[in-house]
Amino acid sequence: MNADLNAKSMVPVTILTGFLGAGKTTLLKRILTEYHGKRIAVIENEFGPESIDNDLLVQDLDEEIVELNNGCVCCTVRGDLMRTLNNLRERRQAGELNFERVIIETTGMANPGPVCQTFFMDDDIADYYRLDAVVTIVDAKHGMTTLDQQEEAQKQVGFADRLLISKKDLVNEADYQTLRHRLIKINPRATITPVNFGETDLQSILDVSGFNLNAILDVDPDFLESDHPDAADDHSHDHAHAHAHEHDGDCSPACGHHEHHHKAHSDDIGAFVFRSNRPFDPERLEDFLSGIVQVFGPDLMRYKGILYLKGINRRMLFQGVHMLMSAEPGKAWLAKDKKGSKMVFIGRHLPQEIFTQGLENCLV
Repeated sequence: MNADLNAKSMVPVTILTGFLGAGKTTLLKRILTEYHGKRIAVIENEFGPESIDNDLLVQDLDEEIVELNNGCVCCTVRGDLMRTLNNLRERRQAGELNFERVIIETTGMANPGPVCQTFFMDDDIADYYRLDAVVTIVDAKHGMTTLDQQEEAQKQVGFADRLLISKKDLVNEADYQTLRHRLIKINPRATITPVNFGETDLQSILDVSGFNLNAILDVDPDFLESDHPDAADDHSHDHAHAHAHEHDGDCSPACGHHEHHHKAHSDDIGAFVFRSNRPFDPERLEDFLSGIVQVFGPDLMRYKGILYLKGINRRMLFQGVHMLMSAEPGKAWLAKDKKGSKMVFIGRHLPQEIFTQGLENCLV
């Protein structure tokens, strides 16, 4: 109970990332200028011609934090993110600033992993802020090309709790479904929503609780199921897409998908799920997971699951980012429950057979 109360008093943080030109700045300008009734501190780390602080907010380049007339705060990162977060914390505790939540914008080329790790590595930050979710914006028109050419874009998709697809009106339905299917293959646990940034519901990207194990499993207990509605929908869409383009010769520019129609996409980032109805031996599992994290940690984006452990009458919930892993007890198993473990691993070139064989060796 105390842990729940403590979590509610912490400042929730959303990490906003996405492809270059996908619309992060458009969304942030709306947050920072609209009277939406929410007091938000935006930490802005996008340097360049489209940066908010260059053309909208900061007149005094020596000032890092600017208060806005809609109750928000804009903060530009000119140094270390930990220092910036602690500065905001100190000024809020002193009553100098008033905000209810934080949104961190990463650069379009950034890997969100190190930003996520900030909230696990610094005690002052971990005690004061609660990492809520990673939200990634994908450009529908250039998304396939960006995923082909930039591994960082694949990492942004792999870390996401929410995927927002912008510019859907610039592509046909078949191409949109092809992109959506690819995103699901990279990250089957993220919710996918097409968005128009003039009408984005802020509530859909706030209070996601993507890093709160109990919360996400309560909201979507089947998020690891292979027959998740998203996966089922996209199987049929992919099938339809293949038949929609049966014509002789190459696609022409007018066809709309000449850039990627004939090309197989082999993404560096991918996901797989492990399931078993047999219980794990707790000690063997802990040893195996510790070893896996040591060896493959840099390539592990996100991993999460529900564990059925021998001798423990509760679900054990676990998750991790890179080499940082945590576990906590979940709900008790009831007599009517079908006990079992479900685990999802998202990462770069992960050897599924090694993971699967190792996990099977940990079963009782």
